[in-house]
Amino acid sequence: MERAAALHPSWRAGLQAALDSADMRALDRFLAAEAAAGVRVYPLAADRFRALELTARDAVRVVILGQDPYHGAGQAHGLSFSVQRGTRIPPSLTNIFKELEADLGIPRAAHGLLDAWARQGVLLLNAVLSVREAAPASHRGQGWERFTDAVIALAAAREEPTVFLLWGAQAQAKAALIDGAAPGGRHLVLRSAHPSPLSARTGFFGSRPFSRANAFLAQHGRGTIDWALPKSSV
Repeated sequence: MERAAALHPSWRAGLQAALDSADMRALDRFLAAEAAAGVRVYPLAADRFRALELTARDAVRVVILGQDPYHGAGQAHGLSFSVQRGTRIPPSLTNIFKELEADLGIPRAAHGLLDAWARQGVLLLNAVLSVREAAPASHRGQGWERFTDAVIALAAAREEPTVFLLWGAQAQAKAALIDGAAPGGRHLVLRSAHPSPLSARTGFFGSRPFSRANAFLAQHGRGTIDWALPKSSV
């Protein structure tokens, strides 16, 4: 299947049932209808599984869960909160960079490309992997959720201690999928407000997710994430 070919091999077997499910077949029909109607959908089809291409299942150390992709032209490219170089940094990512600077003293990056995080084992996943142009949440309830639920469950099924950053109510609702998330469990689940300008000041700012994630990973022998983005291409 074309979709399976877009995934890192470490994900394919565990996600094959989800890829072959009735939900995904219904999603295919929905996306085909959108295309036939001339609707612009982001990200491009070739980029929708990029998070699962760049970050192998056995490399996952941190999961950052977003809602759905950016809905502006040239923004979404398959990694939650990330944009390509040369694209204006969206407000949510600006707030993420503000918190990163306050937390670890890392100056705000001049670009929003988060590939470097993904290549270190940060799974940058959205709950929904496509969206209509200028229509946030327009592809919710069309089949993506069952697939991304399966991704989260697979990431949590590993024995290696992992950090899950659940930003906002929708992401926090996924906590039930995380085996080992209970207090004293093998994973660390950090819940806070979403970094959107509408909610960042109600609990995202000051939550210190980056230092807390690194402290947990180091404590469990999994190294740390270098959250500073490179100035050169990665």
